[in-house]
Amino acid sequence: MDRIKIKDTDLELSRLGLGCVKAGVKWAGQEAFDLFDAFLDMGGNVYDTARVYSDWIPSERGRSERVLGQWLAHSGKRHDIVLVSKGGHPDMTGPDPDMHKSRVSERCLKYDLEESLRVLGTDYIDIYFYHRDNEEVPVSELIDIMEDFKKQGKIRYYACSNWTTTRMKEADAYAASKGYRGFVANEALYNIGEPWMKPMADDTLVIMDKEMQKYHEENPRNLAMPYSAACNGFFHKLFANGRSAVSGSEYYTEGNLRNAERLHELMEEYGISVTQAVLGYLICQKFTCLPLYGPRNIADLKEAMETFRIPFRMKDYPQK
Repeated sequence: MDRIKIKDTDLELSRLGLGCVKAGVKWAGQEAFDLFDAFLDMGGNVYDTARVYSDWIPSERGRSERVLGQWLAHSGKRHDIVLVSKGGHPDMTGPDPDMHKSRVSERCLKYDLEESLRVLGTDYIDIYFYHRDNEEVPVSELIDIMEDFKKQGKIRYYACSNWTTTRMKEADAYAASKGYRGFVANEALYNIGEPWMKPMADDTLVIMDKEMQKYHEENPRNLAMPYSAACNGFFHKLFANGRSAVSGSEYYTEGNLRNAERLHELMEEYGISVTQAVLGYLICQKFTCLPLYGPRNIADLKEAMETFRIPFRMKDYPQK
């Protein structure tokens, strides 16, 4: 698999990232180890986790990092991968989490980072993300926090998730003024169904809208890493079980039902799967995307990785 190289870094990233939110929930133990090994064997090297995964399930915090850390210890492959984690997410352990109660502060970030390093069993994280933003805190303070982590050798690069374009531009300007490298990547919600979806229940999630897409076209030093790349399985469920199976989804709109018709045409034209048709949208944009994908199993993963062999074109997909 070709590698994505981010300017002014030594990072070389696989074109697909393994979303590890399911680690410890859908796959654990040897099953997880086999999947992690398979991803590396297929040419993948970006393993994306977060301190908060899956704290919304009672009895254990940081399941995803625990399982990934166990594999790293067992396999000895820490230096073969690009390890991505995130901190500063609101607390998800209570019965009714308040997504607007920010944990984006120096104290919370230090705590999250130290816990991530401990549980992952590593001295450093390759790309460490702010999982959320707090617009009441100046970007200068937030960049300085990450720079301090870098100086301590605990992270190699830093990035943002669920930040607005305006805030990213402010962060870029401040970093440049201080001679810092600044953000190397941005995780935001972006997929083929997003332009037609309903408003999300969690309004702290940020969509990669037209303004942000233009930003990434003009700023390749900040790599776009879309999450929810497969639309949370909306089109898979629609094709498999009909409209009744997805009627409660935020993707269930007339626009996305028309999208489904076009995806079906693409599947027949190219002889491909739903997964490949959906992910194909992200690999033929005007700016480089590194989609994050959470498979159910190794077969799913292999199918997704083969997407990058298909000669998709922008005109294959509907635009809004």
